[in-house]
Amino acid sequence: MKLARGLSCFLIIGLCADLVQKVTSGTVRRLKLKVGSRGPSKSPPLHARSHRQAEPTRTALAAPNPRLLLEDIDDSTGYVVVPLVSSPGEESSYSVLPGKKGRCIIGGITMYNAAVWSPEPCVTCLCSNGRVVCDEVTCPPRQCPQTFTPQGECCPVCLDADQSKPPDPQPKASPQTPAGMHQLLSGKEQESEEEDSAEKDGEKGQRKKTKEGRGPQTPHSEEGMPEHDRRQSYETEDCWITERRTIQQKLEGGLSQESEEEEEEEEEEEEEEDDCFPLPCPNVWGPPLPSACSISDDKISCINAKLTQIPNITDPELTSLELIGNSISYISEEAFHGIPNLERLDLRKNTITSSGISPKAFKPLKKLTHLYLDGNKLVHFPPGLPSRLQELKISDNALQSIDEDSLAELQRLVVLELEGNQLSESNVSPLAFAPLKSLSFLRLGKNQFRIIPQGLPASIEELYLENNQIEEIKETSFNHTRNLNVIVLHHNKIEENRIDPLAWIHHENLESIDLSYNKLYHVPSYLPKSLLHLVLVGNQIERIPGYVFGHMRPGLEYLYLSFNRLKDGSLHPVSFYGAYHSLREIFLDYNELKSIPCGISRMTSLRLLRLNNNKIRRLHQERICGAGDRDSPLEHLHLENNYISPRAISPYVFPCLQFHEGIILQPQKVK
Repeated sequence: MKLARGLSCFLIIGLCADLVQKVTSGTVRRLKLKVGSRGPSKSPPLHARSHRQAEPTRTALAAPNPRLLLEDIDDSTGYVVVPLVSSPGEESSYSVLPGKKGRCIIGGITMYNAAVWSPEPCVTCLCSNGRVVCDEVTCPPRQCPQTFTPQGECCPVCLDADQSKPPDPQPKASPQTPAGMHQLLSGKEQESEEEDSAEKDGEKGQRKKTKEGRGPQTPHSEEGMPEHDRRQSYETEDCWITERRTIQQKLEGGLSQESEEEEEEEEEEEEEEDDCFPLPCPNVWGPPLPSACSISDDKISCINAKLTQIPNITDPELTSLELIGNSISYISEEAFHGIPNLERLDLRKNTITSSGISPKAFKPLKKLTHLYLDGNKLVHFPPGLPSRLQELKISDNALQSIDEDSLAELQRLVVLELEGNQLSESNVSPLAFAPLKSLSFLRLGKNQFRIIPQGLPASIEELYLENNQIEEIKETSFNHTRNLNVIVLHHNKIEENRIDPLAWIHHENLESIDLSYNKLYHVPSYLPKSLLHLVLVGNQIERIPGYVFGHMRPGLEYLYLSFNRLKDGSLHPVSFYGAYHSLREIFLDYNELKSIPCGISRMTSLRLLRLNNNKIRRLHQERICGAGDRDSPLEHLHLENNYISPRAISPYVFPCLQFHEGIILQPQKVK
């Protein structure tokens, strides 16, 4: 044992010398080694900075260096760690996890950069710039006839020749392990001072040894020990005291007062976290959150958690808070004081009222960009909304007005959704949308508009006005919205003669219009020149006027006319004039057609044709294939639920089609 102590002393002295050299290089400001828990907790504490539900993914990667040296660690963090050793030529096992600011997340627990811990016996892990690197402890060779491994250690030690059984000491960390280094470098000061005091007073310590096969324990004083053994014992202990003091002196000489204060503050924070583990820290997150809440890296989600108020949360790094489906009815002025960096707030499906929102409730949220208040009981716009908002959703409430100043501060707003309210042209100011210089996406469906809202911003690209009571589209409706790309107007009361010829014909960016379920009797004329996608499902359309698509450039690509009243006389070759080269899909199902329409065979880009659920009785080959031998580009043809004779049904009835499996002929109706 004496020889082992001597060898250990020399090994530790060498290691300490390397540490001192590293510290005095000027890049490391403090010496600190953090030892974490023995493994991930099954129920992570609420105080932990990061809580991931998924288990860490272990990935085997080839180590760039067989040994992770101190130089490989980011010195800016101020940590020094014991190197992790692996045999040359072998691959180390890496557990790579995303980290924030160099931190690592292990089973929902945050480890700071350069922290070292042992998740299981004889395995040491290091947090290095957000990555977790784990390696097995490599034991030095022992030049002795007999060895044994003490309890709680990984490496064997030499067994004295005169001992028949190894001693059974109290479990303690080996100087070779990170835990042992932590004890020897930071936990022996008080013990060393007591020993020095005992020497000065002339008091001698007593040691006890228990050996199997010998009599009762007999105390041995140091006075009775040979001088050589006594001197070696003192040298073994004094070497630690000397190195400890040397390191402390050099550290104190190299640290400024400011650095010492920073170190003390960080130590207090970490001690506070360690004291809480594994129990929750109520002072960090406020009152405990319900069990239905989930906590991740920078997000808290409490969906259907039976909350009646905004939980008191203090976490400056939180960026997303979901409180969907609760019973929150008010938002106090202090509700968000503890989460100033919140970027996304979801309060859908609560019972929040306009009077329940404090005028300064959203003032602390300077970085909020996404706010969702759908499904509440708001009558007016919430006051004091953050100016950095990019997405605002207040659908399915009871909004009764939008004043001139309601949106005045939201110049960065890109998406605004106000569906399912009580808005109309009578209670929405013509100047309400004027401040929204960046607005691209506006939803006003399920309201009470009878005309297109006035004063739409010039930046708008998509406009949704479905399920209103709109009856006409005036010439001035879209005068200032030249960037419009999509207009959705289904389920209104629009007639084709109530659409002004100059309403949108000159728009160069308008590509999609949905006029389904209105009161149209024929396909509207004067459609936008740039139109590609036209949806007219569920009207009473009886015909397609000739040349109605002739002015479009580059040409209409998608035409949906399902659930109308089209008949054979409604369609003529000139009905599709201007779109023969561009049409890719045509839906003519659920009409009153008795034959395949003329002009289909001239469509050089058509891929999908739906003629199912009509009254077709005969299949005219030339209506699909034409008179020549040219192959048709058609890939999908639906003719089911007509009155086609079974004798005429064959997958090869149209030889020009290359994809016979795309022809649907069954089932058919019976008279």
